[in-house]
Amino acid sequence: MEFLCLICTERAYEELQPHEAARQLDEYVAFMNDIRESGHYVGCNRLLPAANAVTLRVREGKLSTTDGPFAETKEQLGGYFVLEARDLNEAIRIAAKIPGARHGCVEVRPIAERLLDPDALHVTEVPTHTEMR
Repeated sequence: MEFLCLICTERAYEELQPHEAARQLDEYVAFMNDIRESGHYVGCNRLLPAANAVTLRVREGKLSTTDGPFAETKEQLGGYFVLEARDLNEAIRIAAKIPGARHGCVEVRPIAERLLDPDALHVTEVPTHTEMR
């Protein structure tokens, strides 16, 4: 099963002092080597700072854009990993080793196993919380 690990941080890589950036890069390279060797690596990338982002909305057929991220927050999405793991518990154990988890946070989210199927979107009955366990 694949999991998306969204890495949030208060400071983008470009905002770090050179010695901090070099140390962080070394930590990420070591982490990537470990998960490649263990077979958990699927993909990853770093994102440019939030100042480079554009948020868009389409309402009544009209496009509107706003510079930067939608939410006003100190933390910004800095990058992501896609991991292969047996289950959520294993994904959390692996994601806890992402260097950014020590400075910000990492959201771990399962990736749907198939592309959107229009027929699957027709929900006739919503399960209760206890039925979902």
